[in-house]
Amino acid sequence: MTRNTLGEARTKIVATVGPACEDESILAELVNHGVDIFRINAAHGTQADYARVLEKIVRVREKTDFPVGVLLDLAGPKIRLGTLFDQEPLDVEIGTEVTFVRGETPKSRYELTSNYTKLIDELNLADRVMLADGMISMQVIEKQKDAVRCEVNVRGTIRSKQGINLPGTSLSVSSMRPEDVDNALWAAKNHVDFISLSFVRSAQDVLSLKNLLASMDATALVIAKIEKREALEQLEEIVDAADGVMVARGDLGVEIDVADTPVAQKRIIQVCREKLKPVIVATQMLESMHHNRRPTRAEASDVANAILDGADACMLSGETAIGDYPVIAVDTMNKIMLSTEKLLKTQPNESKTRFFSRVHPVTSAVTHNAANIAEAIEAKLVVVASRSGGTAWVKAKQRNYIPTLGVSDSDHTLRRMCLFWGIMPHKVQNLDNPEILMDEVTAWGVSRGILSPGDRVVYVTGTGLLHNTHNLLVVHEVPPIKS
Repeated sequence: MTRNTLGEARTKIVATVGPACEDESILAELVNHGVDIFRINAAHGTQADYARVLEKIVRVREKTDFPVGVLLDLAGPKIRLGTLFDQEPLDVEIGTEVTFVRGETPKSRYELTSNYTKLIDELNLADRVMLADGMISMQVIEKQKDAVRCEVNVRGTIRSKQGINLPGTSLSVSSMRPEDVDNALWAAKNHVDFISLSFVRSAQDVLSLKNLLASMDATALVIAKIEKREALEQLEEIVDAADGVMVARGDLGVEIDVADTPVAQKRIIQVCREKLKPVIVATQMLESMHHNRRPTRAEASDVANAILDGADACMLSGETAIGDYPVIAVDTMNKIMLSTEKLLKTQPNESKTRFFSRVHPVTSAVTHNAANIAEAIEAKLVVVASRSGGTAWVKAKQRNYIPTLGVSDSDHTLRRMCLFWGIMPHKVQNLDNPEILMDEVTAWGVSRGILSPGDRVVYVTGTGLLHNTHNLLVVHEVPPIKS
């Protein structure tokens, strides 16, 4: 199967790698069905595991002839329960009292421990403690030197190693644990394309990771995961600091009221659109497809609304990592995207040229007007030449619906384009000579049945007269095929 990049959804698909899909043949099938980026979750496994997955992805790129990107998702300071005292699970009812104690070993059935050594110190009376993504809720009713007693107000089942959320509690834990630093360095050494930082609370958290990567001369884009109340309070500063953002709705929906989560998502996407930063919407997008071949109507609507709001990408987590139907889940998401994007075609594009710090102002202006010209002359294709991906980045944020080919001679740049909305990455041999570039793209398009004689193609490239600038806009008409 050859992937028809120009006929697929403009919104990108991120898929998490796990036991259900880590076989190389399944990974290749996922790419051919529309996956643009593979996510490796550093909350599970070791660097040896990540290396094995990365080796498979490298081979899948060769098999599919598609530069699928890789995102390493750092675990961050996720607070978890320790091991329960005796038999699992522990069922708790409303009114049940449990006690968090110091150390790693509980001494009775209703004592709990945590991997966060400062938990007892930083909890206060009336603070809320939530387990298992909010499925269990309790409140602090007594605090002692070495123990905190809580009363359950939402019943549920407690298991060892469940996640702990402390909405409204200010924690002193660093945004990057030593393991996260080590994993980030591994990602830098292995040329991973995107690194996401969990539980971001301030712009400084993002800058700390970027400084670490800069010390390694790494070019990975840093994705800030918004899943804390503090992050919402400093959202604009965090978006400014990050290269992109992930709306991590799992923990976010516990840290804030679940009723506020949809509005928070819309606000995050809007800020990213204003600041020209790519944004990924994640968690439970097609949750029921863990075990079902079809999503619920509510899940289909959820994906559609994220696209209508302006998301650049949607992410599948357990659906592909541990679900029964990983390929069908990707197919389903792609179909929802294609159907939803028909509605976006009727919406007006941003008419004002928007300038971006990553590219020269001349490049921004030329790129913006190339899309307008392409629409006016009903061009078949827009081709954006890019060495670093910056020009394609600007084009992606314009939301123009004429198919756009992002061409580069850099594999790294092509993988970076996999996050940019509506940009179809394509490798070329020559970026320096516009005539050779046009001949190469024309030959490729004609051979695939994408271009025919008389079709118009708009090119955005450079003359070389202005350094690092795209100052050339060419309308090229596909010539008759020579017999």
